[in-house]
Amino acid sequence: MSQVAPQPSFLATRRGKVTLAFLCGVAFLDFVDASIVNVALPSIRHSLHFSVQSLQWVLSGYLLTYGGFMLLGGRAADVVGRRRMLVAGTIVFTASSLTAGLAGSEGMLVGARLVQGIGAAMMIPAALSILTTSFSEGAERAQAIGAWGATGGIASALGVFLGGVLAGGPGWRWVFFVNLPICAIDLIAVFRLIPSDRRAASSRNFDFLGALLITTGMLVLIYTLVKAPQIGWGDARTIGGLGVAAGLLAAFAANESRHSSPLFPFSILRIKGLAAADLTQVVALAGTYSMFFFVTLYMQDVLGFSKVDAGLAYVPTTLGVAVSAGICSRLIPRIGTRPLIVGGALVDAAGIYWLSRIPVDGSYVSDLLPGLVIMSLGFGAIFVAVTTAAQAGVPPDKAGLAAGLINASTWVGGALGLAIFSAISTSRAQNLLAAGAPLDHALTAGFGRALLACSLFLVGAALIALRATNAGQATADLGEVADAAATL
Repeated sequence: MSQVAPQPSFLATRRGKVTLAFLCGVAFLDFVDASIVNVALPSIRHSLHFSVQSLQWVLSGYLLTYGGFMLLGGRAADVVGRRRMLVAGTIVFTASSLTAGLAGSEGMLVGARLVQGIGAAMMIPAALSILTTSFSEGAERAQAIGAWGATGGIASALGVFLGGVLAGGPGWRWVFFVNLPICAIDLIAVFRLIPSDRRAASSRNFDFLGALLITTGMLVLIYTLVKAPQIGWGDARTIGGLGVAAGLLAAFAANESRHSSPLFPFSILRIKGLAAADLTQVVALAGTYSMFFFVTLYMQDVLGFSKVDAGLAYVPTTLGVAVSAGICSRLIPRIGTRPLIVGGALVDAAGIYWLSRIPVDGSYVSDLLPGLVIMSLGFGAIFVAVTTAAQAGVPPDKAGLAAGLINASTWVGGALGLAIFSAISTSRAQNLLAAGAPLDHALTAGFGRALLACSLFLVGAALIALRATNAGQATADLGEVADAAATL
């Protein structure tokens, strides 16, 4: 039997490399905007006279609509076309970034951040599904998703650094203005690099009720989680909000089971290991995303770091994520995703545990840097391996939905983590203040207790990951069988 010529690698071509760089650029833009405003919040509050209660919505508003619209954005990419959704999302993101930078009131800025989250929820699933359908499953896709995962992890850490530099330099408005030239480049690149995949979608068959139910349910859920630390978990509004969210999501499930063309085909959950990968992402990101929040507060409120210094403190973290993601993307075809997720989660947990031991008179070099570096190595492995596992075995017509699921898991996890761990931190600090402890001692103890809980969540993520499919190795093994058969 004659040998079958191997399929040429798209990633090996110049167009493939440029396409991957462009898609990673989209990921960087969306992920960085989730954290870039953190260090700039004090400047924003002073400039626009925000109340303490309203200020959180500069951060949470983006998180709310980003997570709330993610599943709808992912499925819409499958139905109406991925390039079309990417272009529309980029336009929305550009306009809202400009509005945020020009905002003259707290209402205008929060409104712009809410719209910016919607734009990001349209962009990210479309970009990730374009990536998974452009690069063939196996080593090529593992490398592409490795680059995507590295970008997402780096952006999450680098956003804090960039926010500090911009807020301490040209001013907080440039936290939003910096998006404009990047969006302009993206809009030019998308038409040059991404072929049209316009779908012949009929509005008559579109699941409008399902779209309304899932989006409203996710918005209510994330809003309730964001508000819970402020109003209390036992408050009637928190309990009622969680009940309403559960009711809406149950109604969504009932609607999907009867609809002829469901927005969310539940058959996707039958793909082995997909649900475990998404749940791992929820739990892992709950701990890791919250870690950035508490460590930043510790550096500024206890150690007295400036905005720029707090940002610079995360530079080693971005390098650690990049190194780890690069190594893991090459290991996936050899050992699979499961060992990397489990190992990465445990390493991440160890790093955050180190950080949980922060003292009041702490030193960056001895008390923060080792924990941040250890955490970054684990975080890079988790981000790459979970993203790969959550896309493995997904048919092309559901790639957008799978991308929406893993990204929704990211931001639901972030909102859930902040809600739980903020309550832990606040409770511990208030108890110590009531007992007469100095403010810096109370804050440090609260942050430490929350970080300890974060590390335990990462251990839980490692246990959940044991149920995930060892995606990369299975693909590699099949590839070896195919190569052997071709030589017969």
